[in-house]
Amino acid sequence: MKLGIVGSGMIVKEFLPIVHHLDKMELTAICCTKRSEAVGRELGEKYSIKHIFTDYQDFLNSDVDTVYVALPNHLHFQFTKEALEAGKHVIVEKPFTTTFKESLILSGLAREKRLFLFEAVTTLHLPNYKRIKELLPSLGNIKIVQCNYSQYSRRYDSFKEGRILPAFDPNCSGGALMDINIYNIHYVAGLFGRPLKVEYFPNVERGIDTSGILILDYGTFKCTCVGAKDCKAPVANYIQGEKGVIHQDTPASICRGFELIMNDETKTFVNEDNFEHRMMNEFMDFQDMICGNDLEMCYQLLDHTLLVSEIQTTARQKGGIRFPADEEI
Repeated sequence: MKLGIVGSGMIVKEFLPIVHHLDKMELTAICCTKRSEAVGRELGEKYSIKHIFTDYQDFLNSDVDTVYVALPNHLHFQFTKEALEAGKHVIVEKPFTTTFKESLILSGLAREKRLFLFEAVTTLHLPNYKRIKELLPSLGNIKIVQCNYSQYSRRYDSFKEGRILPAFDPNCSGGALMDINIYNIHYVAGLFGRPLKVEYFPNVERGIDTSGILILDYGTFKCTCVGAKDCKAPVANYIQGEKGVIHQDTPASICRGFELIMNDETKTFVNEDNFEHRMMNEFMDFQDMICGNDLEMCYQLLDHTLLVSEIQTTARQKGGIRFPADEEI
């Protein structure tokens, strides 16, 4: 497969060092804005990327067959849609889109054209996360689930000074729910599926949630997901059942080792990490599915993405967070 990247920001720079480990993937092009052209050319030279584009249509007309959309949140929908319409497979960074309606459009287009479409969210592909899913029955009936991903952002300092960067810009679909709590939603929905009820209680400044508490009601148990960019706390995930608890002290995006603690005080530490870099597993899965033409697995993942998008959109609406995209479709 021939991969082309759209974007030249932080997530691209995090991804590029692992490309040479992906034996079925050839990185042939990068597309960036004219303003970022120098950065694109620097990355191209460093990572031997043959083609540097500043025009997206020229990029789509190249021999790239798979597009990795690594742009600010509000651009995901349009750039992904254009890539699918051009017959390209797409990997799009989290959050998949701004609205559930946008997600449905992209999902329908990909299935209609029999193209691969993935949300690049690390959580579902990590070995420790898969092991947690296997161990859930040992906890008995689940009673309480807690996820806290709080990470003070340096961009919040700029925000308080009046400089609004994309992470805190409503016009860019920013905010704590979209940027950080989205990982908690993936974590919980991947384990337990669709909640019966969704509520979101954000701390709002200048129309954006700088932190907030998401409550998911599963009927027989309740779940709280905290996402904060304006304060910090020790990261922790707890899944509490009648027979024991799973405790993890790393974010859902990384999912390092965890403890299984039973009611009789028996403790087992589990760590099945196979790569240090958190993005390796997801991109290995993506390349294997594309090269193996496994559309069925792709669309199972896409169904999960749709559920997360629906939860996220409902939560934002309940919390009074509105973006321009909410009015456009």
